Amino acid sequence: MSKSKTLGYKGPYSYQKQKEREPRSCIRFKCALTNTIMDVLRQRPGWMEVKDEGEWDFYWCDVSWLRENFDHIYMDEHVRICHFRNHYEVARSQGRGIFLFRKLKDIMDWRKDGGRSDDQKEEIQVENYVAQRYIENPYLIGGRKFDLRVYVLVTSYLPLRAWLYRDGFARFSNTRFTLASIGDHYIHLTNVAVQKTAPDYDPEKGCKWMIQQLRQYLTAKHGPEMVEKLFQEMDNIFIKSLQSVQKVIINDKHCFELYGYDILIDQDLKPWLLEVNASPSLTASSQEDYRLKCRLLEDVLHIVDMEVRLTGKEKRVGGFDLMWNEGPVSREDSHLDMPGNGNFVANTHLGCINDRKKQLKQLYAQKKV
Repeated sequence: MSKSKTLGYKGPYSYQKQKEREPRSCIRFKCALTNTIMDVLRQRPGWMEVKDEGEWDFYWCDVSWLRENFDHIYMDEHVRICHFRNHYEVARSQGRGIFLFRKLKDIMDWRKDGGRSDDQKEEIQVENYVAQRYIENPYLIGGRKFDLRVYVLVTSYLPLRAWLYRDGFARFSNTRFTLASIGDHYIHLTNVAVQKTAPDYDPEKGCKWMIQQLRQYLTAKHGPEMVEKLFQEMDNIFIKSLQSVQKVIINDKHCFELYGYDILIDQDLKPWLLEVNASPSLTASSQEDYRLKCRLLEDVLHIVDMEVRLTGKEKRVGGFDLMWNEGPVSREDSHLDMPGNGNFVANTHLGCINDRKKQLKQLYAQKKV
């Protein structure tokens, strides 16, 4: 339940301080979005939607609400929201605001006028931009560029606790790759929001592969050892990037964050981090995409565990595998192990079979025993 800090509320739910995380028969939720997450929340057994100023236990909020309200409300122990309190984003989404240049001079010319009128220059506020080197040798399939969208769930920064989802997808460009035309977004940007506006885009065919399909393709072409090395290097990217902001993000037990990682693979099978989305798109572009995002969000809610059905010792919940818990997590049944041990195998299964329904059934059956 959330309440304004200024009210000094000491009502019937104040016992939550003493009895933290007790099972609840009804979970009251609010949701600022109207896409897949709303469908998942409404279909979850025992969850009830509240609107406007109604009191809630779980809030899938937007960033504007977070910045305006987080520091001004009191939240009971059991309450959860979907962002950390100093959540921030540097760039725009869906390929907007991305420009390609060949020379520094071109950047200076763009900075001076950017193709905008004088009136527009006065209206537009100063914006932040990130400069990145363009990867000129992307791995191509069918002559087309692609990148990966991978999901990582963080439930704590102090200590760091991160889960990697087994499913994800590769997003392909609709046009064959060439460096001859750097202004053609249909060649260089793989965002679905960009590609679906291409004149020859086929909505039935789409422009995505499931990540399992991509892993099988790469394994058939390069062998399992090279592909395993590639995916291990991606694991390293996920952890190093989270560790780089671990001392910056304000940790709070009420908060969790679902990140969407964009990874590019080059011709040498080296992965490159393009960006980390703190508010990844949850809008589905196809029925397959809708099913993937429903599974993903259902499993996020399983881990957030408002129903208090988990012990806290699980290494896998649905399609999520615990990859970091104050240190690397071993795939074996033993306790945490260090990579220095020659037998260490990280508990990551990106692109592997996701038998989540079977796993969840077994998991919750064990809790009843």
